[in-house]
Amino acid sequence: MNPTIKIYNKNFFTFVDIPGGTSLSEVCEMMPVALPFKPICALVNNKIEPLTYQVYSPKQIEFISDTSRFGRETYIRTLCMILFHAVKGLFPGNSLKIELSISKGYYCRILGKDQKAMDLTDQDMDDLRNRMQEIVKRDIPIIREEKPIEEVISLFMQEGLMDKVTLLSTVNHLYTYYYKLEDTLDSYYGSLAPSTGYVPVFDLVKYKSGFLLLGRDSGNPESAACPIVQDKMYHAFTTHLKFNRIIGVSNVGELNRAVDSRRTSDLINVAEALHGKLLGSIADEIAERRHRGEAGIVMIAGPSSSGKTTTCKRLAIQLMTNLIKPKLISLDDYFVDRDKTPRDHTGDYDFENLYALDLDRFNSDLQRLLVGDTINLPTYSFELGKRIEEHRPLKLEKDDVLIIEGIHGLNPELTRLIPDRNLYKIYVSALTTLRLDDHNWISTSDNRLLRRIVRDHKYRHISAQETLRRWPSVRRGEEKWIFPFGEYADATFNSSLIFELGVMKEYAEPLLRNVPHGIEQYAEANRLLRFLEYFRSIPADQIPSTSLLREFLGGSSFHY
Repeated sequence: MNPTIKIYNKNFFTFVDIPGGTSLSEVCEMMPVALPFKPICALVNNKIEPLTYQVYSPKQIEFISDTSRFGRETYIRTLCMILFHAVKGLFPGNSLKIELSISKGYYCRILGKDQKAMDLTDQDMDDLRNRMQEIVKRDIPIIREEKPIEEVISLFMQEGLMDKVTLLSTVNHLYTYYYKLEDTLDSYYGSLAPSTGYVPVFDLVKYKSGFLLLGRDSGNPESAACPIVQDKMYHAFTTHLKFNRIIGVSNVGELNRAVDSRRTSDLINVAEALHGKLLGSIADEIAERRHRGEAGIVMIAGPSSSGKTTTCKRLAIQLMTNLIKPKLISLDDYFVDRDKTPRDHTGDYDFENLYALDLDRFNSDLQRLLVGDTINLPTYSFELGKRIEEHRPLKLEKDDVLIIEGIHGLNPELTRLIPDRNLYKIYVSALTTLRLDDHNWISTSDNRLLRRIVRDHKYRHISAQETLRRWPSVRRGEEKWIFPFGEYADATFNSSLIFELGVMKEYAEPLLRNVPHGIEQYAEANRLLRFLEYFRSIPADQIPSTSLLREFLGGSSFHY
C-alpha cells in the first residue's frame, strides 16, 4: 500500500492527503469541493503536467481549465493527436503535416507518397470531420508512456514517422515520452488530455492546398473558431516554407543535422541573402510607386520583437540603391502629454493605445510634408512625460521617402487624413516556418518572446522573470492594436531566420534558469527551457553585423 502524502491545492488554498501514486485526475475527484470547471491539465510545482501524471511526493497542484492559456494549448495538441489518428485510418499510407498557425486555426496538409498535397474533396473533409467526432464521442483514453529514447526511435521508425526519428536522434535525452491512441503512436512536446472526450468543440475547413484545424473560439468556447482572411501572411509563410524545402531544413532534426555536418555558415549566408532579396523587392516596389508621385510615406508596423527597427534601417539602404533618400521619424515623439494618456483596465497608463498618440498633430504634419512644407518635428520627453519643442526641421524633397516605424502603422485611423496613394504599408513579424516535426509547429510568439528576453536583459537590464510577467499584457495589446490590421499591408516581411533559435539557445537558457521555481512565471520559463533542449547550439560569431538578429544579440553595425 502506498504511503499517504500531503499535497497543496492552489485552486482552493487547502492541503489534501492522498495515497502516493495517485494520478492528477484522481486527485481532482478527491477534492472536498468540486472545481467550477473540468480541468484539462495541471500545474505541479509550477510545471505543466497532464492529468495522467502520478504524484509520489508532496506537491503544489493547480488544476487548469481548457479556456486558460496552457489549457487551450493542451486542447489543440489533443485535437492534433485525434486528427492524426483519423487521417491514419481514412488515408492509409499518406502523411499529415501540421505546418503553421494562421487564420485562427492550424494549417494542415495530407501528403501522398510522392510528397504532393492531396486535393481533398468536400466529401473527404466531411469524412475526416465525422471520423474525428466519432473518436471524440467514444472518449478513448490517450496513454502517455515513457521509455528509453532508443526504444521510442525504433517504434517511430516502424510507424514510418521519420521526422520524429530525425529529431530524437539529434537530442541528448536518455528517456522520452510518447502518446498512444489505440494503434496510433505520436509525440507532442507538451501535455495532452487524458482522453478524447475532453475536446468536443472543433471544426475542419478547406484552406488553400490543405485545410484548417479550428479549435474553440476564444470569445465563445461553445463554438469553433471562425477563419479570418490572412492571404498576405499565408504568402509570406509559404515563401519561407518553399525556401526551407530547397535548403533541406524544414524541421529541427534537419537543422541539428546541418549543425553536426558544419553547414551552419551556408544556412546563415543563404537566410541572410533571402532577407536582403525580400527587402530589395519591397524597396523596388516603393521606388516604382515613388517615381509615379506616390508612396511618399512608408509605414512599418509589427508586434513586439519582430525586428522592425533593423528592417527600417536595412530598407533605407535598399531605397538608397534605388536613388531614393530615406528620412526616418519615430511615432514615439507624437505621444500626448502624460496626463492625457489613456489608462487600461488596471488603471495603468496604456502606451500601446492608439489614442496615446496626438493623431491631429501627426496627420497635420504629414499633410504639410506631402505638399512640400517644412515642419518642426516634435520631441517627446519620457522623463518629463510631455512633448517639448526643439529645433528639428524636416522637409521632403522630390526623391525623399519618409519612413515611420510604430505598432500602429497599419491602422487606418492613424493616417486617416492621408490618401492611400501616398502611403506604403509594411507588416513585419517573425513568421516561424521551422517545425519541431510534422505534428509540432513552432509558435511565432515563442520566437519573438525569446528575442525579447535576450534583448531586455542586454539593453534594458530587465530579468527574464519580468519580461515573462509583462508578456501577457504585450500580447493583449498586439491582439487589439496590431494583428487585426495585418491585411492592410502592401507588403509582409517575414523577419524570422531559419537558424536563429539555435543561436538564441545559448543566450536565453541562462536567463530562463534564473527564474525562481516558486513564482507563476516559472511555468513558462520551464516550458521554454524544455523547448530549447531540442536545438543544437549555433555560435553567434558567424552572424554578420548587418543581420536582423543583431538587434537582439548585440554587435550590430547599425546604431539603435
